[in-house]
Amino acid sequence: MNILNALALGTVNVLIESGEYTSTETGTGIDMSLYEGMVVVVLNSSAKTAGTSPTLDVKLQSDPAVGGSYADISGATFAQVTTVASTEAIAINVSNCSAFVRAIGTIGGTSTPTFDFGVTIYGIKKAS
Repeated sequence: MNILNALALGTVNVLIESGEYTSTETGTGIDMSLYEGMVVVVLNSSAKTAGTSPTLDVKLQSDPAVGGSYADISGATFAQVTTVASTEAIAINVSNCSAFVRAIGTIGGTSTPTFDFGVTIYGIKKAS
C-alpha cells in the first residue's frame, strides 16, 4: 500500500484537534492495533498569530497503554514551524510502534507565541 492509497482510502483520526495554542499541546493516544501497514500523519499549521521568535515542534510518541509513559518514535518528528504556514506529512509503519500513538506540539518563543495547528492520522483499518 502506498501513501497516496492510504490518503485516498483510509480512515481519519485526529491526534491534536485543530485550534489555536499558546503552550505545549499533548494529543490523545490512538489505538494503532486497528490499522495495518503504513499510516500517514499530517501536520497542518497556519502562520503564527502572536509572539516573538515563535517555534512549533511536533513529534509522535507511542506506548503500549493509552495512559502510559510514551516514548518518541524514531524519525517521527516534523520540521520546525516558525512564522509561515506549513503542511507536512510523515509515514510510519504500524509494526514499528507500540499500540497507542499520540502527537505532542511544543510551542516556544517569547511574548506569548501562538500557533493555529492540528495533527491528523490517515490509515487503512484492518478487516474485521
